[in-house]
Amino acid sequence: MKQRADSGIGNGLSQAGHSLEIHAAAKNGEASNTGAAVASTGRLDGTKPEFARSHFDCGTWRHSAPGPTYAALDLGTNNCRLLIARPAPRDAASSGFRIVDSFSRIVRLGEGLTQTGRLSDMAIERTLDALAVCKDKMRARNVTCARLIATEACRAAENGAEFVIKVRDVLGLHLEIVDRETEAHLAATGCAALADAAAESVILFDIGGGSSEVIWLERGSQGRANGAGAGLRERVRFWVSLKLGVVTLAEKFGGIEVSDSVFEAMVACVTQELDGFISRASSRGRCGRFHLLGTSGTVTTIAGIFLNLPRYDRRRVDGLWMSEEDVSRTVERLRRMSYRERVENGCIGPERADLVLAGCAILEAIRRAFPAERVRIADRGLREGILLQLMQADRAREWANRR
Repeated sequence: MKQRADSGIGNGLSQAGHSLEIHAAAKNGEASNTGAAVASTGRLDGTKPEFARSHFDCGTWRHSAPGPTYAALDLGTNNCRLLIARPAPRDAASSGFRIVDSFSRIVRLGEGLTQTGRLSDMAIERTLDALAVCKDKMRARNVTCARLIATEACRAAENGAEFVIKVRDVLGLHLEIVDRETEAHLAATGCAALADAAAESVILFDIGGGSSEVIWLERGSQGRANGAGAGLRERVRFWVSLKLGVVTLAEKFGGIEVSDSVFEAMVACVTQELDGFISRASSRGRCGRFHLLGTSGTVTTIAGIFLNLPRYDRRRVDGLWMSEEDVSRTVERLRRMSYRERVENGCIGPERADLVLAGCAILEAIRRAFPAERVRIADRGLREGILLQLMQADRAREWANRR
């Protein structure tokens, strides 16, 4: 349930009033739990990058766009999401990017995966349809550089690599199955600019469909929390990727009718998986400005409900601060809704109505483990992290060529 459908083209992060900073790709953290990675690396112009960049097999690709255009695709257990952007002007106050197109569709690629261990034929067909739309958008926007990643569903499925090959053969798209460490650091890269610059430490979390990442993020050297000089390499102290997400948890406990006892069982399940991370964090210091920073469809839904939005609006949500009491009251409000009420709510809808309470349970486990007076909501994450890394790599290459 990471990142909801985008509210429309042009609602770029800089336009939402929150500048995204360029950060170095972070590599440190806990030991990697690497899944099978199937990737074809390269740029649309045929040159080789420093790290994986997926590309099209398209001999008729047109390069008429003014300057480079980048694309980031995140194929998760629940959603297929695409973001296309161009770098912000050199003289702009922001060192980020301007979104020129976007796409998000719930495909439930991992539906039934916990029972069968495989991606189902129906889920694959739904996903291929969504990926075809993404390909058309990238072609229409003359994308010059892209990275297309797949996460937990493809990592866990017996036929995950087979699916990636099918996507390549049918659509000419080269998906890269990323490991858990890469997923955690991409999420941090995309969201870290929203951390309170005065906070010594922050818990950053990303609640997904099949996995959830929790990261201990500390202030950079000399207190430069969000600047480009305070690289994530030094800020990410440790992290964990839980093999639990809204889809897997809802399939295990049920998501349509969730009693208090079932909800508490969900929380207990997540807490058990968090135990090692909690122990490691127990020795770390927390100042008075310590807070949680969440990115996922769960937290953006909670924010939309809190704001009483008739329809989700990321411009109102991204960067929103909520107090502990605000979050508690909103989660309680969600828990008291019937399934039909969740379906009819404009910030939830039929595609998320059976998943949102599982997400609330994951959030509750994190909040109980790390009590904080404030939670900041991020409607940004992996895709933004990919775009920032791609653009930073190209800018570094440009500077090197000038020497």
